[in-house]
Amino acid sequence: MDLTFTPEENAFRDEVRAFLRDRLPADIAAKVAAHTALSKADYDTWHSLLNEKGWLAGAWPRKFGGQEWSAVQKHIFEEETAAAHAPRTVPFGVAMLAPVLQAFGSKAQQDYYLPRILSGEDWWCQGYSEPGAGSDLASLKTRAVREGDHYVVNGQKTWTTLGQYADKIFCLVRTSTEGKPQEGISFLLIDMNTPGIEVRPIILIDGVHEVNEVWFTDVKVPVENLVGEENKGWTYAKYLLTHERTGIAGVGYAQAGLDSLKRIARAELQHGRPLIEDPLFAARLARIEIDLMAMATFNLRTVAGADAGAAPGAESSMLKVKGTVIRQTINALALRAIGPWAMPFVAEGLEDSNLYHPGPDYAAKASNVYLNNRKISIYGGSNEVQRGIITKAILGL
Repeated sequence: MDLTFTPEENAFRDEVRAFLRDRLPADIAAKVAAHTALSKADYDTWHSLLNEKGWLAGAWPRKFGGQEWSAVQKHIFEEETAAAHAPRTVPFGVAMLAPVLQAFGSKAQQDYYLPRILSGEDWWCQGYSEPGAGSDLASLKTRAVREGDHYVVNGQKTWTTLGQYADKIFCLVRTSTEGKPQEGISFLLIDMNTPGIEVRPIILIDGVHEVNEVWFTDVKVPVENLVGEENKGWTYAKYLLTHERTGIAGVGYAQAGLDSLKRIARAELQHGRPLIEDPLFAARLARIEIDLMAMATFNLRTVAGADAGAAPGAESSMLKVKGTVIRQTINALALRAIGPWAMPFVAEGLEDSNLYHPGPDYAAKASNVYLNNRKISIYGGSNEVQRGIITKAILGL
């Protein structure tokens, strides 16, 4: 594989950098850099700016409004946006539901929903996990019973990221109890404003309202909101999850995290010299960088395979495992570098309420980032489950 970028690819990188320099709002970039929670208005602003440029869905086929970016262009875009502290594009509509609709949705669904995803008129969230049905998703219990021209949905979803902002949710629901559990699941598109839906917040360990519970009580969903065939939802879910897991690898965000870690190691002193000059710490840093370089290469190869028209297979599981381990290792090493200043604190608990974190600026949210990113090895299918998929698909065991 040729790892050098072509003149055209380097020109594209320059174009991305220029766009980020000129159009990325400074206040939003500052929030991202400081790991401060973004508001819905922040996400909407960035969504609109990307759509105006035509880069919101750069990897989509042109017939659906995309740019048909190559794997390398997508990699460059993600790398540069992470380095510039741009918000991560909310993936649920653009990167998760859209590929499913493009592959399995009806013409009417494609014509209606895809333009609304681009315009931001619809904000989607994901209804997969349930209490007792997370990594073992096939055991989900939310039921959808067909009554005439509607399905009636009852049940509960959990860990619904940014569901407090969403007006649409794509859900896996059980439409049959016969045969294998995977054979009775369907894929429904549900309006969050439908009577019978309740969203309840879940406050995470870092104090942020990022995820939710979603309850369904006799929710009526039109039959035309079924994607593909009834009881074939497991096929569509697996297709979606391979795209999600590739994205969870987060090569660009890992690189940004590594760059931040290096800055911290240059600023922190140990025995009168920068921590980055300590042989043990430098060796740990080098190991992470080598792993990240290898993963970036593998990510390019995997996404390039997807350019041929097939969803990634076990490779997406490998990326998910390695990518999340690398990001968590970077977070843990940052805590080691910062030391006691990385201890969690509650601003309201300080004696002087006008004071912020008493340590260096980069220490203020280090523990929050560490704690929040513990989840990335769980969502999208836990790393333990991914290792089982790899063992079965590649080793045949």
